[in-house]
Amino acid sequence: MSGAQPENSTGRGGKAVCALLLATSMFALLRPTALHAQETELRGEVSESAILSDQQRKARQLALAAQGQQPANAAQDNAPARTYLPASAGAVPDDADTGDATATGSLFDPPAATDDMSADTAAPPKPRRRSSTAGQNAADQAKDKAADKSKKKKKSTADTSDITASTTASTTDAADGAETNADTANRRALTIDSADRQKLDPGAERTDAIEGQKKKPEDDPFAATGVKWGSFVIRPTIEQGLTATSNGDSSSAGTSALLSETALRFSAASDWRENSATIDGYGLFRETVSGYPVHDEQGRIEGQLNVDLDNELRAIAKLGYEAVPESASSPDAIAGVSKQPLRQTIDGSLAVEKHLGKMQYTLTGAVSHDFYGDAKLSDGTSLSQKDQDSTLYTATLRTGYEISPALTPFTEIEVGRRTYDQRIDNEGFERSSTRLGARAGLALDMGEKLSGEFSAGWLREAIDDKNLDAISGATVNADLKWSPERGTTIGLTGRTTVEPTTTSGESGDILYSGRLTGERQIRANLTANAALGLDWRDYIGIDGHDRVLSAEAGLTWWLNRYAGLTTRVRTEKLTSNLPGRDYTANSIFLGVKVQR
Repeated sequence: MSGAQPENSTGRGGKAVCALLLATSMFALLRPTALHAQETELRGEVSESAILSDQQRKARQLALAAQGQQPANAAQDNAPARTYLPASAGAVPDDADTGDATATGSLFDPPAATDDMSADTAAPPKPRRRSSTAGQNAADQAKDKAADKSKKKKKSTADTSDITASTTASTTDAADGAETNADTANRRALTIDSADRQKLDPGAERTDAIEGQKKKPEDDPFAATGVKWGSFVIRPTIEQGLTATSNGDSSSAGTSALLSETALRFSAASDWRENSATIDGYGLFRETVSGYPVHDEQGRIEGQLNVDLDNELRAIAKLGYEAVPESASSPDAIAGVSKQPLRQTIDGSLAVEKHLGKMQYTLTGAVSHDFYGDAKLSDGTSLSQKDQDSTLYTATLRTGYEISPALTPFTEIEVGRRTYDQRIDNEGFERSSTRLGARAGLALDMGEKLSGEFSAGWLREAIDDKNLDAISGATVNADLKWSPERGTTIGLTGRTTVEPTTTSGESGDILYSGRLTGERQIRANLTANAALGLDWRDYIGIDGHDRVLSAEAGLTWWLNRYAGLTTRVRTEKLTSNLPGRDYTANSIFLGVKVQR
């Protein structure tokens, strides 16, 4: 029996050990543990700062393993410790000093403070949920052990921080080196001629030579360039040629002749900034080479000055001089003379224009003085024509309303006085007269397409001598230019003129003149022109009239900008119900034209 007792004692001891192990296991299973998700805050996306903290934790573990130390129990390290609050202030270091000690080393802990300013700013940690009662009791039991290990952990944390900083710096340098190597490895090598093929700055490019630049074609490459003289540009032209005609002086007694004809023309225009001035003139000389004797000289020069005043006020001044021999077909022509008297005219005008809104007002004052030379008779004597010297004074008021920039209808009222230097002529008549007229018309301004004006009205000139009838009749005036296409210009001019006379018993006549012209630029250096004319003269005091029909065509071929060949053909016929006035004249001209 004594041998059986040890067995029973051993069996009872083994059962006690088993019961103790089972109780310990049950105690461990029944221990309340907080949910892992609540303790680690596994919510939302993982930031770069959390990844960096995880790398630092692994670096600390490697450092501890190298020193032969094992990491503390994970359950004890991860358990949240109750924060110790002493009764007296200053018993524990500040939060800044203990920040590293409170880190749990988890992947999701807030990142440690660093001096690297390039690191992402960590978001503030989310507030932890309050631990359960069981978890708090377990923390109380582990407080004593945590206090014993605090000193050892402080020393371990300091060493770990140094190793972590060194590891982080090494990782950063390795990353920068890898990036640099990648850029160097992927960079494409430059070609040998890459520097030559590189585009230059547009501002540094070399400008082409002037001779090599494409020039803009001129609208009229054969137009006169002109000569600069002071502030004016002068364009002179001279034309020299021969005229073969069937009627040397365009009279009922004229015969064929070969004439040398010279024409001088010039125009000058100012290049002032504000105001403007123009001067135009011509001179025509005809001399007989063979046939009917003709000695003819005539010319005219006139100038115009435009001055812009204040308050939309504009002044226009004109002055002119003309010297023309009396035409053999004129009603005042003297029969049986070797040379007709020379008629000279000096005229001038001053106009003031004012614009008030759409209303336009123009007041014009004009003076024209005619004086005649002596006529040379066939026997060598002269005949005075002083009784024809006269001066005409007129004042015209024009009122217009601008319907549109292209259309402006207007009305004109004209008053005037014609006075003769010799109050009573050689026949005993008082030729001075009073003038009164009215007109209405339309002004057009459509640019190069159509421009000009036309008007119609009535004019009456009452002679002081009661034995002479007043000169009165309808008036028609026009000056239009139409360009249906580029290089083609069509013009229409019309004029009504009162022609006084000193013929005994006659008052004078009214002359209506109309002319239709056309010019076509066939080529840049070839220009064609044509003209049709109609004149109608109505005599006052007698039943008489004249009709003159004319037609003309010409060509000008420019050899260069300064010289060309010109030719024209003309025909003219006068038909009258008065005896001794009919004639026909046909002519052809061929010459050279020079311009500058």
